[in-house]
Amino acid sequence: MEDPPPAPESSISHSKRSRTEDRGVGEEASRERISDASDHVEREVSPDDFEDIRPPAKRSRAPDVTLPLSTLDQSLIEVIKGNGKLIPEAVKLWVERYEKNPKAALVELLSMLFEACGAKYHIKEELLDETDVDDVVVALVNFARKGEVEDYQSSKRKEFKNFKDNLLSFWDNLVVECQNGPLFDKLLFDKCVDYIIALSCTPPRVYRQVASLMGLQLVTSFISSAKALSAQRETTQRQLNAELKKQTEGPRLESLNKRLSDTHNNIQAIEDMMRKIFTGLFVHRYRDIDPNIRMSCIESLGVWILSYPSLFLQDLYLKYLGWTLNDKSAGVRKASVHALQNLYDVDDNVPSLGLFTERFSNRMIELADDIDVSVAVCAIGLVKQLLRHQLLSEDDLGPLYDLLIDDPPEIRRAVGALVYDHLIARKFHSSQSGQKGNDSDSSDVHLERMLQILREFSTDPILSIYVIDDVWEYMKAMKDWKCIISMLLGELSDEDSTNLIRLLFASARKAVGVRIVPAADNRKQYHNKAQKEIFEKNKRDITVAMMKNYPQLLRKFMADKAKVPSLVEIIMYMNLGLYSLKRQEQNFKSVLKLMKDAFFKHGEKEALRSCVKAIQFCSSESQGELQDYARNKSKDIEDELIAKLKSAVKEVADGGDEYSLLVNLKRLYELQLSRAVPFESFYEDIVSTLRNFRNLDDEVVSFLLLNLYLHVAWSLHSIVNSETVSESSLASLLSERNNLFEQLEFFLNSPSEFEEGTKVGNQLTSRVCTILADMWCLFKKAKFSSTKLERLGYCPDGPAIQKFWKLCELQLNISDETEEEDLNKEYVEETNRDVVMIAAAKLVASDTISKEYLGPEIISHCVMHGTSVAETIKHLITVLKKKNEDIPNLFVEGLKRAYDRHMVELSRSNDESLTGKSFRECKDLATRLSGTYVGAARNKHRFDILRIVKEGIDYAFVDVPKQLSFLEAVVLHFVTKLPTTDITDILKDVQKRTENVNTDEDPSGWRPYYTFVENLQEKYAKREDLQDDREGTTAVRRRGRPRKRHNIEGKRLFDGHSSSEEQESISASDQEDAQDEVEKQDEEDEEAPLIQSIRSSSKLRQLRVSGSAQDNLVSSRTSGT
Repeated sequence: MEDPPPAPESSISHSKRSRTEDRGVGEEASRERISDASDHVEREVSPDDFEDIRPPAKRSRAPDVTLPLSTLDQSLIEVIKGNGKLIPEAVKLWVERYEKNPKAALVELLSMLFEACGAKYHIKEELLDETDVDDVVVALVNFARKGEVEDYQSSKRKEFKNFKDNLLSFWDNLVVECQNGPLFDKLLFDKCVDYIIALSCTPPRVYRQVASLMGLQLVTSFISSAKALSAQRETTQRQLNAELKKQTEGPRLESLNKRLSDTHNNIQAIEDMMRKIFTGLFVHRYRDIDPNIRMSCIESLGVWILSYPSLFLQDLYLKYLGWTLNDKSAGVRKASVHALQNLYDVDDNVPSLGLFTERFSNRMIELADDIDVSVAVCAIGLVKQLLRHQLLSEDDLGPLYDLLIDDPPEIRRAVGALVYDHLIARKFHSSQSGQKGNDSDSSDVHLERMLQILREFSTDPILSIYVIDDVWEYMKAMKDWKCIISMLLGELSDEDSTNLIRLLFASARKAVGVRIVPAADNRKQYHNKAQKEIFEKNKRDITVAMMKNYPQLLRKFMADKAKVPSLVEIIMYMNLGLYSLKRQEQNFKSVLKLMKDAFFKHGEKEALRSCVKAIQFCSSESQGELQDYARNKSKDIEDELIAKLKSAVKEVADGGDEYSLLVNLKRLYELQLSRAVPFESFYEDIVSTLRNFRNLDDEVVSFLLLNLYLHVAWSLHSIVNSETVSESSLASLLSERNNLFEQLEFFLNSPSEFEEGTKVGNQLTSRVCTILADMWCLFKKAKFSSTKLERLGYCPDGPAIQKFWKLCELQLNISDETEEEDLNKEYVEETNRDVVMIAAAKLVASDTISKEYLGPEIISHCVMHGTSVAETIKHLITVLKKKNEDIPNLFVEGLKRAYDRHMVELSRSNDESLTGKSFRECKDLATRLSGTYVGAARNKHRFDILRIVKEGIDYAFVDVPKQLSFLEAVVLHFVTKLPTTDITDILKDVQKRTENVNTDEDPSGWRPYYTFVENLQEKYAKREDLQDDREGTTAVRRRGRPRKRHNIEGKRLFDGHSSSEEQESISASDQEDAQDEVEKQDEEDEEAPLIQSIRSSSKLRQLRVSGSAQDNLVSSRTSGT
């Protein structure tokens, strides 16, 4: 590990040969070269000379033979700015000049150092020894204050794109070239290091950036030289030991002792310079205000510790990596984690990291949940390394397992890799490091360990899918289809077999390129040719493995409703063509028969839906005889289902149980969701059942109505898409439509059928509302007008719309507790209040009905029913705005409806909590709606706001003082969006309305009026004061651009204290940029949409898995975190 890398070694040997040969050249030639170079350095301070020198450098870059000549013609800074290939030769020539005339060459080098920082400053050769470092640096800072500094390092100009790399290369080459002489002369690098450290502590950011880069690179280059010398010292020590064994004294022994002593002293000198830079530069700059400087420091420290552990691998230096794990910059935290990863990757470093690990391991684990995804992923990789060295206990890993269900997929994958390595493959267990087995045994063991983990989530299939998705990429056993099937056909507990079927189904979908966990962006997946070929191969492998065993699996788990959905749907990810190629037609037919049996054996939504999808897939994707068989089997299912329905209806008519009718109606509903099912013979039975049996269970009624609606929808679809329409089919559709409307209107006209808050009020209300809205949209009159199907057009009358909305309100007003109780019920996503609001909003958005009544009613409920309902109304308002609808009128009417509800509540109840709630709802609604007019929208929609305010005032004064509270609750929120001139006009108008009114007769009734007026006067006064302030500010600033702030207090340059968090007096522009960002953010906040989308994401449960030393498998236990 101490051996130097090959590149520096070759450079060292090359420099020795070159310098030996050059010393043989005549003295006169050397003097001429040095003289020319010195003259060139003297001329460098002239800007005119600098401009005249650059063009020849560009012209002389063509032939390789002339590279040394062109180097002679260029200054050091020009070489660094230009072609990096010239740097080694330029360094070699400079070292020769230094050996002849150290002061002149050092002056040239320091001038390059200053200009690399951006300032052109020259020290006279004769004054070099007397010049104080602090005086020079103060002069350089004054250059920065005057703006006479150019930032080459951060410049976007093309000619400086390699400046940083060239600068680092220059210092590296310089150290290599000097390591056999000038490196140890106590002048060259001591002087350079003093200036670099001093510049790194100055306020100008550009100085700190460039000086830090040079100082950090010097330490890195010193390490390479120290390693080369260490190798040389070891060689000399071996030679000395060999001579000592001979027990002979002589010049050879004396020479070896001297060489060993000199080498050791040189290493000590290099290490002293490294310590000097560390304490003078690193200790201050690792806390610099600039995150890029901090990141460079930490990256360099990681390299130093890794490459030179004899000096740096100790807590004195390691602690800085630990401290920066808490840095506010994600880049710095990531650099620290990455450095630690490299350190823990070397086994020999681990013993020296014991105390550090004990101190900072908790922070490393916390970073796995870092706000920055890239930092979190790196931190999880670091935790894996700690586990590999057994530096963490099982109890420490609890928080990490929670991340298996985190949002960013990168974090989930990283934790999945950790779970696989630690709990499934057990790569970090030393007792198993030497164990090997065949692939079959490995798959069995890995799957059993995975099942142990999945037992923690048996009651939550969603969490199970997340865990499977996280580990799938790393666990080959999940693709061992034969092993999984063999385990399923063997002896497993009911819990394990359920989890293994979930795993098989999820793994099969992943193998063919299907997402099993929804993506955050919901973008469509695109796969290249190679990926598609892999998916096809995986599909073929799944089919071959399942073909013969599929019927056995279906027979074994047929009766289990939890296993059937996943098991049945696997066929959708198989290559059905292989059944014919492999002559397995009989197995295909057996599978279809078993699916049909499963369809009629189960009545749950998931099982029915899976069977329908699987049979539909077989009917469309199979070929030839097998396709005919699948379609016949599908027809058999329809015929058998209609027969069962007729029997069930007859049973209900005879006073029997309704369960059989309900289950078969669900089956028919699931079939009709995927395709049209002809059941004309059963249609009359449905209608007569609804008419004659009004006391049926609400769920039975719901599915009777749903099936009627789907039948009508499929009939309409058939007529609309057919080229010719017969009169009989049109008449039949009209009859079916009217029959359905008749049944729906029964529930509209019989509100007593619904009891608010009851089971009926929850489910049947939702079904009637959604079906009615869908029917009105399907048969919208405008859609069929002026066509052959004009008879199909339908438009509900006003009373029907009002009754429809009353029914919607009944569902919307269901308590949260009642809705939460229904969460685990089937089809709950089709019957909640969100669906009801969507149905009503759809009618308005699509212009199916007139929005004069329903539009304001919907808007009036914006703040009453939670975020999801509010989001639906927000989207409706957005749609109406795009269609240029009369938004002010809708807002005013909606606010009136909300206020009317408050007045009704006030008249029938003396409970202040209820009346106060309704009044707060009015104010919240006004706040939300007025919030659409912010920023630039205030001026754009000024007349709309003015119209809302005026109509609101008219409404408040209709029956004074009864409705005056409307001013305070609603109008006030819109008035504040108007300019001052409008506010004064409104104030005058309101006061004029009360000129001849005695307000003392009812003081409490007129209190809202006075509150409103006082608020307007206060707003007007504030705006007047603000206007005066603005005018005064304008008078002061009317000339020229705003001045930059000067004399910002900062630390003195060289006051002997730590300069770790300097205030940057030069970088005032940075603070101005920050102010601009704040102002920009304020503007964005003002232009926020009407309703902010609030999405709450909570972790469903904590995952805790721990290993057991007593068993070969993973044992799971629950531990709190």
